[in-house]
Amino acid sequence: MKSDIDQLMQVRNIDALLVTGPGQHNPAMVYLTGIASLTQADLIKRRGEAPVLFHHSMERDEAAKSGLKTKCFDDYQPQELIKQAGGDLIEARVMRYQKMLEEMDITNGRVALYGKVDAGEAFATFDGIQKAIPALEFIGEADDSLLLQAMLTKDEDEVERIRRMGQITVEVVARTAEYLTSHAVCKDILVKKNGQPLTIGDVKSQINLWLAERGAENPEGMTFSIARDAAVPHSSGNSDDVLQLGKTIVYDIYPCEAGGGYYYDLTRTWCLGYAPDQVFALYEDVHAVFETIIAELKPGVHCPEYQKRACDLFEERGHPTVRSNPTTEVGYVHRLGHGVGLNIHERPWFGANAKEDDNVQPGSVFTIEPGLYYPDKGMGVRLEDTVWVRPDGKIEALAEYPLDLVLPVGKK
Repeated sequence: MKSDIDQLMQVRNIDALLVTGPGQHNPAMVYLTGIASLTQADLIKRRGEAPVLFHHSMERDEAAKSGLKTKCFDDYQPQELIKQAGGDLIEARVMRYQKMLEEMDITNGRVALYGKVDAGEAFATFDGIQKAIPALEFIGEADDSLLLQAMLTKDEDEVERIRRMGQITVEVVARTAEYLTSHAVCKDILVKKNGQPLTIGDVKSQINLWLAERGAENPEGMTFSIARDAAVPHSSGNSDDVLQLGKTIVYDIYPCEAGGGYYYDLTRTWCLGYAPDQVFALYEDVHAVFETIIAELKPGVHCPEYQKRACDLFEERGHPTVRSNPTTEVGYVHRLGHGVGLNIHERPWFGANAKEDDNVQPGSVFTIEPGLYYPDKGMGVRLEDTVWVRPDGKIEALAEYPLDLVLPVGKK
C-alpha cells in the first residue's frame, strides 16, 4: 500500500523517487497524486518526507487538487535558463531539474525513476542530470519495482474504486448480450434492421459508447473476437467479421476510470444460438478448472502454485499446456492470472517473474482466467473474474456476471 512506500525505500536503499509525465494515464503519477489534468509534471519524493508536485503555471489549480505541496516551473525562470543554455532545450531542462533537486537536498544517493515520457527525451534529460550531479545514481526498475510492490495490496478506497469499475463492466457486458440477442438472424448471421450483417466493429463501437456514458475509458482496447480469432488469446477481433451462430466469441473487457484510473478485467465466452458439442466440451473443461481454482484460493499460497494447479487440471483432461510444452500455441497457452490496479497487468504475478511475496494475501486484487485455444478448430474459450482477498482472508469476486455459454437468439 502507499503507506509502505517509505519502508520499501529504506529496504531497497532508495533515497528519492522522481515521477514524470502527464497526470492521466500514467500509473505512477496517478498513484501518488490522484487523476489530475496535468499535461506534464514532476513529482519528487525524498525518503521520509512528503512529495512535492512541480507543474506548469496554467495547471496550478489542477495540481492543487492533489493535496500535495506544489511548486510552479515558472519559479525557475525557464526563459532565462534557455538563454543560459544557448537555446538548448534539453540543457535548460537539466538546469531546472538540478535546481529542483538541490532545493530538496537531493544531491547524492539513489533516485528511482518512474513515469510515461518519450524515451529519447528522457534519456537525454537524465543523462544530463547524471553528469551535472555525478553523486546521484538514477535507478530503473521493471516487474518488481518499488511502486509495483506497494501496489501489491490495495486499501479500502482502492478496492471500492475497482469494485465500481467492476459494476460498470458487468453493466456493459449485460448491454452487449442484450444488443446481440435483440438482432434477427438470417442464414445463421445476425443482421441489422437494414438487412446488413452485424459485425465485430459494430459491437465494439457500442461497447465504447456504453463505457463512456458510465464515465469509463478503454485505453488498452478490448478483445471481442469470433471463431479462429477467439482461439488466439490476444487477438482483439477483426472489425469486419460478422456475428455467426454457433461460433465461440471471446469477450475480454478491461476498462478503467476516465483519466487512467483503476481497471477491472472480465472475460466471458459466448456462442450465439447454440454451442456445437465440441465447443461445449471445451467450455466444460475451462469452466471446471475455473471453478476449481476459485474454490481452492486461500491466503498464504504463492500465486505460481495456482498456475501449476491449472496445468495439472488441463493436462488431466488431455490438453497441452505451457508446462508440458512451453512453445505450444494450442491448449492452455498463458498464465492463470495477474494483479489488477492502476495497471491492467501488475503484481501479484503468477508466472516465472513472480517474487517470493507474490502471494494470495489480504488486500491483493487479481484475475483468475483459465482458457483453452485451438485455432485450427476455430474455437477458443476463456473465463475470467477479478477477485479481492478480503481482510478476513475470504475471496470475493468484485463483480458478478453469469457464466452461461449460449446466448439465445431468434430466427427470421
